[in-house]
Amino acid sequence: MTGAIRSSTAPQALEFFAGIGLARLGLEEAGFHVAWSNDIDPKKCQMYRNHFGSVPDHTLVEGDMSELKGSDLPRDISVAWGSSPCTDISLAGTRAGLNGKQSSAFWQYIRLLEEMGDDMPPVAVLENVTGLATSHSGEDMAAAVRAFNRLGYSVDALSIDARRFVPQSRPRLFLIGLKNPPKGSQSDSPLRPDWLQQVFADASLRMHKAVLPAPPEPLMSGFGMYVEEMPSDDSRWWDEDRLEAFLGSLSAVQAERVEKLKNNPSVSYRTAYRRTRNGKSTWEVRADDVSGCLRTARGGSSRQAVVRLGEGTSAVRWMTPKEYAALMGASHYNLDGLRTNQALFGFGDAVAVPVVAWLAEHYLAPALRGTLDEPVFAGCSQSEAHSAMEGELA
Repeated sequence: MTGAIRSSTAPQALEFFAGIGLARLGLEEAGFHVAWSNDIDPKKCQMYRNHFGSVPDHTLVEGDMSELKGSDLPRDISVAWGSSPCTDISLAGTRAGLNGKQSSAFWQYIRLLEEMGDDMPPVAVLENVTGLATSHSGEDMAAAVRAFNRLGYSVDALSIDARRFVPQSRPRLFLIGLKNPPKGSQSDSPLRPDWLQQVFADASLRMHKAVLPAPPEPLMSGFGMYVEEMPSDDSRWWDEDRLEAFLGSLSAVQAERVEKLKNNPSVSYRTAYRRTRNGKSTWEVRADDVSGCLRTARGGSSRQAVVRLGEGTSAVRWMTPKEYAALMGASHYNLDGLRTNQALFGFGDAVAVPVVAWLAEHYLAPALRGTLDEPVFAGCSQSEAHSAMEGELA
């Protein structure tokens, strides 16, 4: 069960494409209450119920959102959150874009918001892979912004990597639609890199750049602290034959890297992906103490391995559900009774909790309060910045 405090005074949120509920965890951490959620995947909904249980002030609707109507949604909602499917946009997908079979669910999200009419929430968010910005030469992202514009939202665009909060490289794109955008504009932010500027330069789109505090710097290490400890004789470590095949597949550069870490007097951990190079299956080990982007466990190439090196030894195994959860900022997620692939799929297809919490605290909540135009101090929350300003004026 989630430990979030529920309050009728908390801003209410809708959670579209809810998956296993990680957006809900982030929103609730920032003081929001998620009143309604929907997902089409029964296995993800099972994980959702397994963790959150059943509470009287929340509804989880399992099924195709195309069968829903705007009148089915609760009212008095402040935020609509949508983490729409990225299968047709991501590098691992078909690149069919927003009109692909799965990613086209975005248009159902827009339809339901429109059908809410005067009850449409003042804030609407779309979270997706950064590939949306370049899909069909940027046309898909422009189409998404126009869709929000037609509903009366001005749109901001941010790229936030989970690596700013947890040791996992996981960049994601966020479109934040506001009915009442701030008057101020931020000229420069690490969350709006150069490759995002094309959409801001499109004069046909209604865009804004909210003034935000500086986000945490990307982590350069820390994965080793998230590794699930297990003895050397645990059956999950690969046997000698499989270990030798792993080491034998490494390129000369990779092999040198692994050998150097193996001979260190202290133990360290790295992650590895299986790749196909020139028609041959090979393994590639990351050079840094950071996890690669977690993905859905649909095949061996998408599943990440953990490599333990040091004290003259080496060992390899698959990453565990506990490690997936921790790297998504959900260490306390209830994994009881779940099959491994079910858990890996659920977390690999989700948004990192601390990213949502940061965005909700520093952007969504101030937008609802009408304080996005207030000065902010780097690294401070809006409330801390307000207190600092009061101190300076005292």
